[in-house]
Amino acid sequence: MSFLLICFVLFLVMGMPIAFVIGLAGFAYFSSVEYLTFETATQLIISQSQSFAFLAVPFFIFAGNLMNVSGITARLLSLARLLTRRMYGGTAQISVVMSTLMGGVSGSATADAAMETRILGPEMLRIGYKKGYICAVNCVTALITATIPPSLGLIIFGFVGEVSIGRLFAAGLIPGILMMGFLMTTTSLTCRFHKFDPPNPNAPRLGLTEIFANLKESIWALLFPIILIVGIRFGVFTPSESGAFAVVYAILIGKFVYKELNWENFKAALITTLKDNGAIMLIIAMSGPFSYAITWVKLPVAMSNLIFGITDNPQALVLIMLGFLFITGMFVDSNVNFLLLTPIFLPMVKSVGIDPVHFGVLMATVVTLGVMTPPIGSALYTVCGIIDCPPEEYTKASLPFMVAVLLELAILVFLPGLVLWIPNMIFGA
Repeated sequence: MSFLLICFVLFLVMGMPIAFVIGLAGFAYFSSVEYLTFETATQLIISQSQSFAFLAVPFFIFAGNLMNVSGITARLLSLARLLTRRMYGGTAQISVVMSTLMGGVSGSATADAAMETRILGPEMLRIGYKKGYICAVNCVTALITATIPPSLGLIIFGFVGEVSIGRLFAAGLIPGILMMGFLMTTTSLTCRFHKFDPPNPNAPRLGLTEIFANLKESIWALLFPIILIVGIRFGVFTPSESGAFAVVYAILIGKFVYKELNWENFKAALITTLKDNGAIMLIIAMSGPFSYAITWVKLPVAMSNLIFGITDNPQALVLIMLGFLFITGMFVDSNVNFLLLTPIFLPMVKSVGIDPVHFGVLMATVVTLGVMTPPIGSALYTVCGIIDCPPEEYTKASLPFMVAVLLELAILVFLPGLVLWIPNMIFGA
């Protein structure tokens, strides 16, 4: 076991791409064990990449990119601007509302954070927001996409842990909306403290006519996650097939409803999707030998004995696991954490009576939070690079938002009914 972990840490410190870190660590371990061969490791890579269940991942990535170029994102932004125009810190509040609306479109926190920083960043700089705050609010609020369906993290967790994707999608709705409330409150308080962007007293009041006019334009995007859940619940399509449905849905809405999807846009979305999928699927494939090695050295049993040696209280166990996931998320890609740690932690939470759907939503949130924290957070460096902000300024400005997220997580840990109410109502207890 020690040789496997030493190789993993060594390759990570050397700065290798994470896919090669886990792949080479797995091959290194296979070379050190007499009964394991390179042929077996190669077969594990191939078998990992040929899973029918994982088809949902590239399909949903393609659907998100299509929606971004077909006018759906622009209409959601217009709705978010309308709903927040009389709030304190209204421009920053757009980011929170936009992340909630975009959860069912992008499915990726890093993509959402980058998109909102590019759109809102220049305007926020112009009206007096500091760079660190701009990066913090656009980056951390993108965490909402970790639970609003179709979250890629929930899809990977469901397939690896053999947990119902439909229940996970339904379970993510209330936590996503609750996080929106926490982050909007934090945004309002921090903007008041820093005197950023006070509301315009001359702004017209929000009227039902104006709201319905905007909803009419954006309703097709807002209905998307609901259609997914209902379709899976009534057997119209399987979770894997729902990804293909999402692509067809995006093409039809973009071409025939909004009439903004053309060949050039389609080609741009396809190229972006190929790049995104290449990175993600390489990680998934290379995790095959490493995951097998983890099972071979009985790491799940060792982790279980270690944690159960501390406490057997279900909530305390979950908090310990979430703390471990938060730390690993600072250093390891979120998709890798789902692939490698789900088989370790899921049997443990089941053994103490924690619903795997409940734990999946908590894990998706904490693991995704890792891309927003130093020292290796991909979303952190993406948003800081867009407006040339020092990571130290981002880290300082993000602390109130991190506290809000951790407070919301604590509530979800001790009140599982908030997570499980919708899936139990739709799919049965």
